[in-house]
Amino acid sequence: MARNSFTTSLLLTLTIFITITISSSHQPLALKPKPQFFGKFASSTNHSHSHQQSNFHYETRFFQQQLDHFSFKKSPKFPQRYLINTDNWVAGSGPIFLYCGNEGDIVWFAQNTGFVWEIAPRFGAMVVFPEHRYYGESVPFGSKEAAYKNASMLGFLNAEQALADFAVLITDLKQNLSAEACPVVLFGGSYGGMLAAWMRLKYPNIAIGALASSAPILQFEDIVPLETFYDIVSNGFKRESSTCFNYIKQSWDEIESKGQTTDGLDFLTKTFNFCQKLKSTGDLWGWLESAYSYLAMVNYPYPSEFLMPLPGNPIKEVCRRIDGGPTGTSILERIYEGVNVYYNYTGEIKCFELDDDPHGLSGWDWQACTEMVMPMSCSKESSMYPPYEYNYSSFEEDCFKKFGVKPRPRWITTEFGGHNIHKVLKHFGSNIIFSNGLLDPWSGGSVLQDISESIVSLVTKEGAHHIDLRASTKNDPDWLVNQRATEIKLIQGWINDYYQESQAVYEVKIPSSLSKILSSLSKIIGF
Repeated sequence: MARNSFTTSLLLTLTIFITITISSSHQPLALKPKPQFFGKFASSTNHSHSHQQSNFHYETRFFQQQLDHFSFKKSPKFPQRYLINTDNWVAGSGPIFLYCGNEGDIVWFAQNTGFVWEIAPRFGAMVVFPEHRYYGESVPFGSKEAAYKNASMLGFLNAEQALADFAVLITDLKQNLSAEACPVVLFGGSYGGMLAAWMRLKYPNIAIGALASSAPILQFEDIVPLETFYDIVSNGFKRESSTCFNYIKQSWDEIESKGQTTDGLDFLTKTFNFCQKLKSTGDLWGWLESAYSYLAMVNYPYPSEFLMPLPGNPIKEVCRRIDGGPTGTSILERIYEGVNVYYNYTGEIKCFELDDDPHGLSGWDWQACTEMVMPMSCSKESSMYPPYEYNYSSFEEDCFKKFGVKPRPRWITTEFGGHNIHKVLKHFGSNIIFSNGLLDPWSGGSVLQDISESIVSLVTKEGAHHIDLRASTKNDPDWLVNQRATEIKLIQGWINDYYQESQAVYEVKIPSSLSKILSSLSKIIGF
């Protein structure tokens, strides 16, 4: 996932991952994190990477969406794709479950959000998965090339427009399906979880509640310590083996030292089995960093094929291989054996390609360079990465070179809040579940304490990135089963309250004297 072009996501995934830019191989390694979520795995050309066959059925439709919701000047429209299933819906009264699309192809997110599909029948719910603008097949201006051409074309790619898309789409659906009385419940994971929480706050007239899983809505400005993400990644390895942690920590200098020798890049290329020769040690650095971050996010307790085919507790297996090399095994040989758990657990890959971006275009790069500014650093003491201090000036310069725009690092907290969130939402918001697993590095930027009786935090010690939204398996631990049961109970409570309140609005108590008059009039008129 590493890219050497520039630095600045999500993912709640949005759909969360890291892209790294490295300095010259003749300088000490320097980390410039730019958060990303699961978008690269959700490209329309990359579905085979999940190795999954979904049994979820839906109809694919397109809605002609307004390009600019916040201008009254006529603007073009674009086809927004959405997936819909009404098989279990109690027409006219059943709830609508809407998943807020992340930064990628919506089919991939639908295939990997089994929880929503599994609970829809018991609620008699319609299921809708709208795609986020500029991703998948929901691209304005006719093509990705045109849409991504420059800042003017990309200017309509932001969270505010995406939320308005969801609101307009669901309003139109309710009108066309005679579902105006149907309550809407939002779901989302990673960047999608952020969108779900924000939509509940911005459009309480549209949705009665939101399940925001692994949603780092506090990963902005200095609301949380900048070292949080990488400290959690590092702790995931250290808790398995301090020796493993130390081998990884030492490997960066070893890579840099080897890269500066004659034929050093050839040696590293061969050691790590790349298909093409490395151009810099930074390429290798980013490739390794991506694997470690992804492993921390999907450190599930059971085997999975979410991103790559992986064993249960994959970090444990990585450290077993790193630590288990025979006497005389070099640090880099140990690292290679460990990282193979992520990149080649099945043993089917003959050599590794560094350029794993299937389409060469990243809408998240734009979002991270405009409003989704998530500053990160690496601490010298607690991180297994080289120390790095966040430098906004350098970040701003990189973004300007890339897109010709300057970021607005305070815009998200201005638009959606974040500072003093417990105090603010205690008096303002309601009906939001923030679910997090503490193994997930994005959990450090989410809400980890209850805010009120209806804005609750469900935290699991052994959970990873939005594991609760994954389809249930026979290997689910008891704590995960209980977490999902709690979520279902809370959602049922929101829906019951909605129906009770709606019924009360239409129950008009007629005084007995007026009732007698109306009865007499009915007899006279002949009713």
